[in-house]
Amino acid sequence: MYKKYLIIASKQDKAGINITTNLSQFRKNPLLSSMADNSNFDFYLVDDEIIYTKNLNLEKISKYDFVIFASKHKSEKKEKTLCVHAPGNFREAQLGGEVGKICKTSALFQKQIFEKLNSNVKEHHLDEKYKVTLECTHHGPLIDKPCIFIEIGSTETEWTDRKAGFVIAKTINQIIKEFKPNPYNEVAIGIGGPHYCPNFNKIQLNSNIAVSHIIPQYVLPLDEEMIKQAIGNTEEEVDFALLDWKGLGNAEQRKQVTEILDKFYIQYKKTSEIVK
Repeated sequence: MYKKYLIIASKQDKAGINITTNLSQFRKNPLLSSMADNSNFDFYLVDDEIIYTKNLNLEKISKYDFVIFASKHKSEKKEKTLCVHAPGNFREAQLGGEVGKICKTSALFQKQIFEKLNSNVKEHHLDEKYKVTLECTHHGPLIDKPCIFIEIGSTETEWTDRKAGFVIAKTINQIIKEFKPNPYNEVAIGIGGPHYCPNFNKIQLNSNIAVSHIIPQYVLPLDEEMIKQAIGNTEEEVDFALLDWKGLGNAEQRKQVTEILDKFYIQYKKTSEIVK
């Protein structure tokens, strides 16, 4: 059970500052919070970009149970999005972190914050403007604490949208207070599909399955180390792998994926088989 949370943002990041500024209104007196047996959070504002491990004080981070990175999101299509994902690199490390290494994350925390974000977006009528989506595991930093990114995308107009910042801040505050490990959730890693994970979005939101790390099609072919990383860096015990079958490329790549999973005795299900 996580008690001490750290919210990290860059001073250079307008979306991160937007989120943390809104979140500050929900923060209780730090002294009283530390004395009570309740979950609480602190802020850590970094001078430079947070995707680079070298910019972070790892000793400071080590004192917390769970880390939430509040950040901007960029996309070529400039879509209006509110995103949740785990950090790490299954292959190249072009945007921070290390090659072939991913962070720890919690499938249950990701599921609950994604559900709450969707609910709050509808409550505050932001669903007409923003798409709420998971992203596959990508970019740095690499830290030794379970963590997620939550982001506003994709241009300065959205990064400074106070309503979007408030809704994400409200979501973070609620989940920190309400998060509970659920022994009845099935836990899965995702393999295949595009960057914004449309099939995994539906499963995360509308099923009993909690999705952890997602390995997208564009980093395939799959190798054994990717599977070890995805399972080993999920806080909960992984029950099976979810395969976006049509998003696994050609027949040869599909065969390779199932052969690796069979080798490690990992069960798998196709996303098309899940009621969602």
